[in-house]
Amino acid sequence: MWGVRTYVMGIVNVTPDSFSGDGTADAARAATHALAQRDAGADLLDFGAESTRPGHEPIPEAMELSRLIPALERFRSVDAKAIVSIDTYKPTVFRRAHAAGGDILNSIWGVEDELLDAAAEAGVPVIVMHNKKHAEYHNVLDEVLAYLARNAELAVRRGIPHERVIVDPGIGFGKTADHNLALLGALDRLKGLGFPTLLGTSRKSTIGKLIGKPPTQRIFGTAATIALAAAAGIDIVRVHDVGPARDVVRVTDAIVRDWRPGDWAQP
Repeated sequence: MWGVRTYVMGIVNVTPDSFSGDGTADAARAATHALAQRDAGADLLDFGAESTRPGHEPIPEAMELSRLIPALERFRSVDAKAIVSIDTYKPTVFRRAHAAGGDILNSIWGVEDELLDAAAEAGVPVIVMHNKKHAEYHNVLDEVLAYLARNAELAVRRGIPHERVIVDPGIGFGKTADHNLALLGALDRLKGLGFPTLLGTSRKSTIGKLIGKPPTQRIFGTAATIALAAAAGIDIVRVHDVGPARDVVRVTDAIVRDWRPGDWAQP
């Protein structure tokens, strides 16, 4: 249910070259990490097997599948109920991952026709993220919002319900640090699109530039953006550090959305 609180998406990088240093191509270790993210309080998990860090090189579908599917199957052998999104922009990879237990498509390159077909056929929600090869804009806010609105409407016209189309401005993807800060300062405009929203700021380089620390030491900087997101009514935050993020959204949601934990009334 959207609008009640901010949900936490735990990142599961099934790749050895993640910018954040928390990835692994070993299926057993990735599944164990996914379980740890779940136990730390993640509402949903995001499995991805291709690094999308700045300067990354795309990998073949076969390699992505060889990392992703064993990790997903190992996780599903232990937990069949957790909500799992699949971070891929390749239709074949998503179809295979959906068959192995993926519940949501999370595409960093919007929704091209074939990818949208795969999601519509599977009847799953889609996360549509803005991305661009070069960080060149006349007006970053207008361009990002127009792109998201256009892609979201394409998904709706393809038969995916409005409430199952989630938009993500793509912090850190094809944007400078100033572009990222401009987007973070205009989350009300993102919410104004009228679709569910996701924000992924965790350990990003913009935070590193502001505080002068490496990815693994950016928890508090990330927490500031998570509090900002929750206060703005963002529906999902995608994070590496689930436990701290869970604490931030709970306190923020209690203040701005009048949310309370289930045991609130107990002495």
